[in-house]
Amino acid sequence: MIAVITGDIVNSEQYPSSIWMPLLKKVLKKYGEQPEIWDIYRGDEFQLKTSPVAALEAAIQLKAMIKSVKNLDVRIAIGIGDETYSGGRITEANGTAYKRSGRMFETLKEEKRTLALVSGNKTQDHKLNLMIKLALDFMDDWSPVSANTVTWTLQHPESSQQAMASHFKIQQSAVSQRQKRARMHLLQELLEFYKQTIINITS
Repeated sequence: MIAVITGDIVNSEQYPSSIWMPLLKKVLKKYGEQPEIWDIYRGDEFQLKTSPVAALEAAIQLKAMIKSVKNLDVRIAIGIGDETYSGGRITEANGTAYKRSGRMFETLKEEKRTLALVSGNKTQDHKLNLMIKLALDFMDDWSPVSANTVTWTLQHPESSQQAMASHFKIQQSAVSQRQKRARMHLLQELLEFYKQTIINITS
């Protein structure tokens, strides 16, 4: 079982690609090599292959990284399933994970949503997508400061608020306020719930 993320940059035309492309690549490179594990095509669309357990956090990292630029966002569909053909390039690969991701991506465009998943388990998919939809209520509204806070917190899960304060050159009390505004605690609970649910679906 694998997870395939299909996405694009929302409002990419507002900025030259030199602004958001390095940010996008910074996250994608964490998961492996281009073009087998990830690729960028048609200007601002991208695909990433990862494990089902890591997929939602990868999607949220992509969202937070891109939302660190004002008015930008990502639209992301996660498809969980198998891979029947790889071919060395993610854009040529095939299997249920790819098909589910691609179809859900088109659905997101029609429904003007920014994040959803499909695993083929309708009951669990409904539950997870409802929780994601509720979380999008605050994730879609992240300011660049909140997005940076989420990015740093997810990239340094073992670090203290003091370490984050030193990185951003702010007071520790300000870190606490930033994490609160970004709803970091709720986000971490969502990720934990997602991981447990996906383990049950895929095991």
